[in-house]
Amino acid sequence: MTEFRPESWAAERRAELETLLAARVPQPARPDDPGRLVESIRYSLLSAGKRLRPLLALAAAEAVGSPASEPVRIAAASVELIHCYSLVHDDLPAMDDDDLRRGQPTNHKVFGEAVAILAGDGLLTLAFEWIAEAGLLARRSGERGDYLRAALALARGAGMWGMVRGQARDLVEAAPATLADIEQLHREKTGALFRAAVELGGAIGGGTEAQLEALVRFGQGYGIAFQHADDLDDAEHGGFAAQARTRMVSLVDDALAALQSFDHRAEPLRSIARALAARAGGAASPGR
Repeated sequence: MTEFRPESWAAERRAELETLLAARVPQPARPDDPGRLVESIRYSLLSAGKRLRPLLALAAAEAVGSPASEPVRIAAASVELIHCYSLVHDDLPAMDDDDLRRGQPTNHKVFGEAVAILAGDGLLTLAFEWIAEAGLLARRSGERGDYLRAALALARGAGMWGMVRGQARDLVEAAPATLADIEQLHREKTGALFRAAVELGGAIGGGTEAQLEALVRFGQGYGIAFQHADDLDDAEHGGFAAQARTRMVSLVDDALAALQSFDHRAEPLRSIARALAARAGGAASPGR
């Protein structure tokens, strides 16, 4: 068996995603782009990013034995559209009021608030257009993926029971008083979309119900751990930093434990989780 190289795997999949995103959201001639809407969408969508969420979706599809076919790539990329829409809207003055994103002025600073809102709306709806289109392509080619389940997972993760709920909680509630409160916010605002990404990947890959349940457990642990890592990097945990660091490694261990029934095809998922544990200066449990 060829040795798995996580850096090579991620670089190859990321390059495929970048090509797909640029090709599927082309810039029309200016008269055909009222308000510079498509230009605004491309400005945020094609800016430098890690593409971690669609990478997780592709890794989950591979874990259940599916190759990265065109429908699988399109559906996985839909998760990035959702993530990008959330960033455009989160940066608005009515939300987090940020001036910079990924090293460049935020969307509303360049295109104005109204167009930025429409760009986010366009990205959100485009995500479900892509899942539906991917499902049609998969059916025509005889692939076994469940694209309806994938759309359900993404809607739940992105919507009023997931990411949107977390953003509302962040806006109206006082600063979390305990680590459990912090994790409640992380579970909704950040973790829900990570969970959706791996569930989506497993669904479009044709995974069994048992496999999908395991992937959901992986996504739940990974998503909360990821936000702990970001907060630790930004020194936003206050007096909970030491607890959060320990908890983060524990969550990654839980995520890896959820993959114990998977074979070597889940190694991309495992490598992504281990890289997160390394950010805390810890390591995943041996053999996971």
